[in-house]
Amino acid sequence: MNILVTGGAGFVGTNLIKKLLQQGYTVASIDNYSTGLKSNHQQGCIYYEYDIRTINDYSAFGKFDIVYHLAAIARIQPSFDNPVESFISNSLATFRLAHYCAINNIPLIYAGTSSHHSGKFKNPYTFTKDIGEDAITLFQENYNLKSSIARFYNVYGPYENEKGKMASVAYQMMLKNKNNEKIMLFPNKPTRDFVYVKDVVSANIYAYENYDKLKSFYYEVGSGESRLFEDVLNILEIPFSYHDEFEIPFGYQFYTKSEPLNWMDGWEPKYNLEKGLKEYKEWINQKS
Repeated sequence: MNILVTGGAGFVGTNLIKKLLQQGYTVASIDNYSTGLKSNHQQGCIYYEYDIRTINDYSAFGKFDIVYHLAAIARIQPSFDNPVESFISNSLATFRLAHYCAINNIPLIYAGTSSHHSGKFKNPYTFTKDIGEDAITLFQENYNLKSSIARFYNVYGPYENEKGKMASVAYQMMLKNKNNEKIMLFPNKPTRDFVYVKDVVSANIYAYENYDKLKSFYYEVGSGESRLFEDVLNILEIPFSYHDEFEIPFGYQFYTKSEPLNWMDGWEPKYNLEKGLKEYKEWINQKS
């Protein structure tokens, strides 16, 4: 079984590749290393340093039985600064990859986003990811593309250090606390569905292993709980204060939560916030 992971040197990609290799699959990655790190390379994976925004024909990288498409310019706030680059990376590159998979009969599993619920036209990031979903649906209906879309919620866990300011609040606050920096949260009690990366990996693998019953649908991948940012800091035992209300960014989301009815039939998360943060903190301490 030969598997291609786009964005394989990034956060979710690294965790997914690590698990796929453990299960005995042959895995290749394509990454332009704009955020991915070569230090994330997993022994046994074939890594190609290439920008998917320029690829039309993926056959040069091998023959694949399945493609996981994780590569993207992530998060809402940065997309306001570079909307064109977000469109090229998240929409156009996805359109090209979906076309390639359709004409070559290769199943495609696409990393969607929970920001879909905020409204397609609220910000460039959500728009470009939604266009990616629309492209996959187009090729499903007109070119018989075999595909599934997994909408990730707020993922946290090992190997996200390359994401910088786009890393999870857990990672950023642990780093700030270590550096004795002041920790500040936005007021008005925003909440998120924080999902541990191991649950995201298990959902992606489950999507392919149960492909026949899950193909051509949209699924949410989250914990099923919407928790306060304060909960994250309290669990990690990190003190904090608050920004002024006027500092809340334009377009900021105040609530996300995955619905179990929208999870893949037969899959469920294994980690709540307490369990996930405990394991993550232990991993970071070991690395340190």
